[in-house]
Amino acid sequence: MDLKGILDDFDKEQGYKCQLLRNRPYTGQPHTDTGERGKTEIHGITFRDLRDAFVLAAFDAGNDQDPTGHNFDTERQGQVTYNHIFKLDLNKIDPIAWAQNMSCRIEAMMGIFPNIPPLKDKDTTTPPKQKDD
Repeated sequence: MDLKGILDDFDKEQGYKCQLLRNRPYTGQPHTDTGERGKTEIHGITFRDLRDAFVLAAFDAGNDQDPTGHNFDTERQGQVTYNHIFKLDLNKIDPIAWAQNMSCRIEAMMGIFPNIPPLKDKDTTTPPKQKDD
C-alpha cells in the first residue's frame, strides 16, 4: 500500500473522513470500537441502561469535574443523577473519550468488559530484513 493509501485509511479510522454508515468496514485497531471490538453486538441491556451508560460516561470523560461536591470515584452509580449532567462543563469533555467510555460502560453492563481481542505473539524467530542504503 502506498503512503497516500495509508494516510487515507488513518483519516477514515480517526473520523476525519468517516461517514457514519452502518455498513462501513471495521478497519480500526482490533481493541477499538472501529476495529474487531466494535463488531460485538449489544445484548442483555435495556434502553435505560443505555441512557445510564451515556450519562455516566460523561462523568468518566469529564476531566475530574465534580458536580456533586463529593470526590467520587469511577464507579459513580448511586452517586449522581441525570440532573448532575447539567453541572458539567461539556466544553471540557473530549467527545471521543465520552463515546469510548460509553462503550466500556455498556460492556461492563453486559459482563464482557474488557472486551479486548487476545494478543497475537509476534514472530521473533525471523530477523527483520535490512534495508539496503
